[in-house]
Amino acid sequence: MKKEKAFIFDLDGVIVDTAKYHFLAWRNLAQSLGFDFTEAQNELLKGVSRVKSLEILLKIGNVELTDEEKQKFLVKKNIEYLQYVNKMTADEILPGIKNLLNYLDENNIKYALGSASKNAPLILDKVGLLHRFKALVDGNDVSKAKPDPEVFLIGAQKLDMKPENCIVVEDAIAGVEAANAANMLSIGIGDAQLLSEADYVLEDTTGFTTDFLQKILN
Repeated sequence: MKKEKAFIFDLDGVIVDTAKYHFLAWRNLAQSLGFDFTEAQNELLKGVSRVKSLEILLKIGNVELTDEEKQKFLVKKNIEYLQYVNKMTADEILPGIKNLLNYLDENNIKYALGSASKNAPLILDKVGLLHRFKALVDGNDVSKAKPDPEVFLIGAQKLDMKPENCIVVEDAIAGVEAANAANMLSIGIGDAQLLSEADYVLEDTTGFTTDFLQKILN
């Protein structure tokens, strides 16, 4: 008898692409501090907490701030980011994801969200997917950032599944490492070289064909 499986999805770069909104908000913050911040530099912030992202940004600009100033800028950045998020619609769901969720629903396969973002429920709500997830793990549930496996282990717990029967979909190397550390099957979305530690790598979310899903579920 084949074992029951479940999926745990990262949010950004997997379900939707909010990285562009983070980038715009960070770039505006950098410019207000007197330096430029490029899209290439933005890659350094992938899968990184807001506090750590600010540290990286300040290092790039060679700017020093007091703890009080840092807090002020973190709030400012988040307010601007949320202004973008509040305008999101279902059009921003990445290609192939709706078909994938439909396939999982039709085959009674449970799925959860495992994201570091505290805004994850809001984003899912804006794009009309919140009601479809059986469980949510967001930045409010975790104390350790990826590559620590905490986020995915909590997800497995919420789905009432053993970690080894869970399949994680991630676009960041830290997330792939977290999935591997949790003893879960990892699927990387993006650059095969960057995500070489994943069990499978798909160029983008359109790679979730029925054939591929049947292969990994069996």
